[in-house]
Amino acid sequence: MSTSSRTKAAAAAGTWRLGDRTVNRVGFGAMRLTGTAPFDLGLPRDRERSIGLLRRAVESGVNHIDTAAFYFSATRSANELINRALAPYPEDLVIATKVWPGRDSSGAWWWAAPEQLRGQVEENLRQLGRDHLDVVNLRVPPSRRSGSIAEHFGALAELRDAGLIRHLGISNVTSAQLDEARAIAPVVCVQNPYGIGAPDEDRALLRYCGELGLAFVPFFAIAGSGREAGPGSGDSGAVAAVAAAHGVSVAQVRLAWTLQQGPHVLAIPGTGDPEHLAQNLAAGSLRLPAEETACLDAPVPEGR
Repeated sequence: MSTSSRTKAAAAAGTWRLGDRTVNRVGFGAMRLTGTAPFDLGLPRDRERSIGLLRRAVESGVNHIDTAAFYFSATRSANELINRALAPYPEDLVIATKVWPGRDSSGAWWWAAPEQLRGQVEENLRQLGRDHLDVVNLRVPPSRRSGSIAEHFGALAELRDAGLIRHLGISNVTSAQLDEARAIAPVVCVQNPYGIGAPDEDRALLRYCGELGLAFVPFFAIAGSGREAGPGSGDSGAVAAVAAAHGVSVAQVRLAWTLQQGPHVLAIPGTGDPEHLAQNLAAGSLRLPAEETACLDAPVPEGR
């Protein structure tokens, strides 16, 4: 496939704005670049294969990459792979990262205090080889989903004022936390788990972002409840039936459904496999008719 035809496929779902930048709605998530399983300190993926995958994604029209300093395995760092593959960076490429969670050299997780966020931002800058970060999402820990994020978000707003960050986003948040953040500094995106079977609260937040003109960036759109481990072994009969009708994979149906939730929805599917990358890009041109989306929107019976 030529570069021009791949680019056309990558842009098939249209574009949206991230602050002052325009991106294609199908992007790329870097979480699975570094190992055979996310956050795996064991067997890493082949370095040159990962570098080649990143270059193919950008050649195919991807101009929105989601990453984090805590995406690393024993000998691989997603940020450093991105730097090696893509620097000097294309002018239209937007790289988004996230802070608050962190991992030490043994892989153990820790959560930053507000005054430690600058160190996490600078870590991303060093690894990516950048003077500033395009988008930084404040990733809220599960234990703080009902609490205030003002102190942490305020610390990021100060780093934005200092020129280290261009735009701010928030991740794993509620509508109330979005309002709290917007009262402190401009927010360009909300990055939350979302996919087929999403609860009403999550659907309401997606709609709210659309009303505000903010990008909604779902993660686990393919994996669903499988989260970091990837898709579960069983998909609902409805998803499998729609996939069979279109001659595509269930992952492509899940991505297409997610993109059809609104023009402000940006997908960031992650993969370390070139074939899966091509399928993810192709999902941007898959249009599900209303009767199929209604079937996929139907409540899942209890016990399923």
